[in-house]
Amino acid sequence: MIAVLEPGCPMHQKAEVVRLIENEGLRAQVSELEHETLVGVIGQAGESLAARLEALPGVREVRLSAPPYPLTARAYHPADSRIRVAGVTFGGPEIVVAAGPCAVEDEEQLLSTARCVAAAGARLLRGGAFKPRSSPYSFQGLGEEGLRLLAAAREETGLAVVTEVLAPEDVELVARYADLLQVGARNMQNFRLLSAVGAQPRPVLLKRGLMATLDELLLAAEYVAAAGNPRVILCERGIRTFEPATRGTLDLSAVPVLKELTHLPVIVDPSHAAGRREWVPALARAALAAGADGLIVEVHPEPGRAVSDGRQSLTFAGFEAMMAELRRVAGALDRTLPGPAQAAPGGGA
Repeated sequence: MIAVLEPGCPMHQKAEVVRLIENEGLRAQVSELEHETLVGVIGQAGESLAARLEALPGVREVRLSAPPYPLTARAYHPADSRIRVAGVTFGGPEIVVAAGPCAVEDEEQLLSTARCVAAAGARLLRGGAFKPRSSPYSFQGLGEEGLRLLAAAREETGLAVVTEVLAPEDVELVARYADLLQVGARNMQNFRLLSAVGAQPRPVLLKRGLMATLDELLLAAEYVAAAGNPRVILCERGIRTFEPATRGTLDLSAVPVLKELTHLPVIVDPSHAAGRREWVPALARAALAAGADGLIVEVHPEPGRAVSDGRQSLTFAGFEAMMAELRRVAGALDRTLPGPAQAAPGGGA
């Protein structure tokens, strides 16, 4: 439910609208636009409240057909949100690239990758310390030792760190080391985890589930925001369809649709969608053309020896070549992508 106020509505009338909503045990979200003010009602509201709101001075109309995710919907928050992650801004004119190995394997592997991706223009280092694997016998990650290695790589290169958290009880630990907490596709509807990452201050990268609709993705983001953390970045990473040629079907139409539905930044993971490194650059270029605010890609010094996802990981040379191509695409879109000579931003947990 959204109350649309009259242009020039005085402050005391706005306050009365908010007071009425809060007296019902609901929350009010006020958005000041150029020609009108919107007051969103957050929570389960009945039609009787709509009638009382419409009767208040200064209220022009009440819209009942509002989306069920008021904190993340553009209808309640028309301006794009820009989310800061350790000095890096998602949702602005700069296209942000996060890159690194699927899993943190050892110090040499991680540091060499961090140096490469930083030199090529990446702004964040990705790497899994805790790994959700389909088989219980596959490599599950180094745990806290992997987090320490990520923090050491940040200290050397200045790259911010994004890594996945798998369980509510691990949120505090991962937040001590990471700048951006990732909730992976398999956990998109792990509601206890969503609420847990929403209760801490680090921004959150939320990946779309393998078979999730866009409304389900936005409702998952709403869990994070409703718990107190509005700093959510959405990620399209490919969905499961009948097509077996690729690991997933990259739903690039999700990018413009999400841009219409939500004010949150949207990035794309072409690595998990493709499943093969030779297709990653083409999907990355297409993602930027579709309007993505950034990319998260997998890079490994020796993909053939990677403990996980080696087939979809770019080599160092492949990543550098892709970044050069992406700079040309970004320029054509009037956006920017850091060049190889630019220093990585200052990180810090």
